[in-house]
Amino acid sequence: MASRTATDLVHPDRDELRFTEVTAALSDPVRLAIVARLAEVEPDGELACTTFALPVSKSTQSGHFRTLRESGVIRQRDEGTRRLNRLRRSDLDRRFPGLLDLAVASGRDVLDEWSAARGVTAIGA
Repeated sequence: MASRTATDLVHPDRDELRFTEVTAALSDPVRLAIVARLAEVEPDGELACTTFALPVSKSTQSGHFRTLRESGVIRQRDEGTRRLNRLRRSDLDRRFPGLLDLAVASGRDVLDEWSAARGVTAIGA
């Protein structure tokens, strides 16, 4: 079985970020929730994929993280057996000022809805 780290993680350069690709990545509630959680640990924090309590299967989560990475919303890196994630706030704010702030606010709404549905006060911590 091949190691997860056998495949290079592809991240577009700032100048390669496309509005349509970024907004498409931000159009899903699960991805918005991921963005909101990552915003909670900014500016220097990173979160491992396994720390997200998302209402989807592990393979579906992987697809959501890949979509966010390939569109340029997040940066990922492998550290041992963990894949760490962080927002690309600086790049996104330069290319599309204010867009990430809107996405974070919408993602917080998603997290609040999930919490209310589960009868808890926070998800993912």
